Amino acid sequence: MNSSINNTSLLSHTIAFYNTENLFDIYDSKKTSDSDLTPTADKRWTAKRYSEKLNNIGFTISKIGKKETKKHPALIGLAEVENGSVINDLIATSHLKDFNYNYIHYNSKDERGIDVALIFDETLFKIESSKPYSIELFNNSGKVDYTRDILLVTGMLEGDKIHFILNHWSSRRAGTKETEHKRLAASNKVGEIISTIKSADTHSKIIIMGDFNDEPSSFNVKRLVDGFQLFNPMETLRTYSRGTTTHNKQWNVFDQIFFTDSLLAPKNKSFEFELADIFDAQFLKNSKGKFKGAPFRTYVGKKYHGGYSDHFPVYITLKK
Repeated sequence: MNSSINNTSLLSHTIAFYNTENLFDIYDSKKTSDSDLTPTADKRWTAKRYSEKLNNIGFTISKIGKKETKKHPALIGLAEVENGSVINDLIATSHLKDFNYNYIHYNSKDERGIDVALIFDETLFKIESSKPYSIELFNNSGKVDYTRDILLVTGMLEGDKIHFILNHWSSRRAGTKETEHKRLAASNKVGEIISTIKSADTHSKIIIMGDFNDEPSSFNVKRLVDGFQLFNPMETLRTYSRGTTTHNKQWNVFDQIFFTDSLLAPKNKSFEFELADIFDAQFLKNSKGKFKGAPFRTYVGKKYHGGYSDHFPVYITLKK
């Protein structure tokens, strides 16, 4: 099942987002809390396992949207990447090395050292500018509580100027209500970014993507969609037995891509939205057991399973 506007396309591209679940190198960084992902830690995060993870993620990316466009994605937003080195290793894998991928990444002050990034085919997308935006959060003691930055990347996709806003909002792990203010702060920052872009050009094409740790119907997402007349095709994708990630055997659609209405009714033969879907191919799922059908993870607790991620990627296709 997908959410789409059906038309025959002469030119189409896939835009994807993937939370890679702890795509870390094997080295202990003194600046972040990553000591659990090293060769001598309980999880035994070895060079071999790191290489397997890279190849798994690379293979997945190479397949996203291929059924629809017959080619690799033009751009992929990533969450939970540790640094530029792991992105370099990812795009150098056998599955991606021929796709002319480059990337934009900034190190954030997140305590665990996980960031967002954008991979793009530089023969298709020409970067004009990029900028990270920090989110001001404070803990109960009044000290700064660092989290992932929001990343804005602006460029030309085969002649069309598009702004991409990448997100990884704060987790619900400490409780949905207890962490609500953190996602509200992120939502406010995204709103500020959209307002700034639209003040320069009211018809700007803006694509917002990420792991929001909120549903399409959640207040912090809905206020952006309603407040800026955005379109969220992910609203119709969740079912009882389908989503992008699971918790307590319930599906969620925390991973989303939504955008300005300028991609619904474009002018001058520019790119427009074609379809949206969750990339939940069988190889990304557990094949048996009580978690059959759920995302096939790299680890479950401290036990290595050799899978992919606890999230399925999401994607849209654009056509003109």
